[in-house]
Amino acid sequence: QSIHRIAQWNSDSLPIFEPSLDEVVKACRGRNLFFSTDVEKGIQEAELIFICVNTPTKTFGWGKGRAADLKYIESAARRIAEVAQSSKIVVEKSTVPVKAAESISNILSANVKPGVKYQVLSNPEFLAEGTAISDLLNPDRVLIGGDQSPEGLEAVRALCWIYEHWVPHKNIITMNTWSSELSKLAANAFLAQRISSINAMSAICEATGADVDEVA
Repeated sequence: QSIHRIAQWNSDSLPIFEPSLDEVVKACRGRNLFFSTDVEKGIQEAELIFICVNTPTKTFGWGKGRAADLKYIESAARRIAEVAQSSKIVVEKSTVPVKAAESISNILSANVKPGVKYQVLSNPEFLAEGTAISDLLNPDRVLIGGDQSPEGLEAVRALCWIYEHWVPHKNIITMNTWSSELSKLAANAFLAQRISSINAMSAICEATGADVDEVA
């Protein structure tokens, strides 16, 4: 909860640069976009909460140097459970290992209050630096994963309804939670393989005199 960082988001000098971001923030800020350090108020008033936090690589313990550290996601889930007084739909946006939604659900369930129910959805982002706003406004796909129970499907429909305000229905793909989480990891893996392959091919072209643009 950086007071300075939030103040920057409420100023004319945003803390990061992304093409078209400044225009979007200025057009929406104060209308349906608000930046605040009052997390408790935000949780209490929201019906749907997105968890968008870092998932750095673990620096100690099991999986050190390889596994994702979910401490920020788990901390956000605990905060929601502590503050929420009514039922919520909780959406994980961060890139996470498969079954991360189960960890969130376990934390919420362990601290649930009478009359409060939770549904946890997976909605991975596919934004790239430099084209993030364009990717957001014109996505080739939006993945939404949820529990296949009646309550879970209702939560999925609620999130679909939000996206349908600007995303064609055919571009919104629904599935179970684990498929959604794994789809993001698979997309990242395929991208890494493509980059690795073209780098190797470039080296071969350089050694043999071939033109990588023609080969690719």
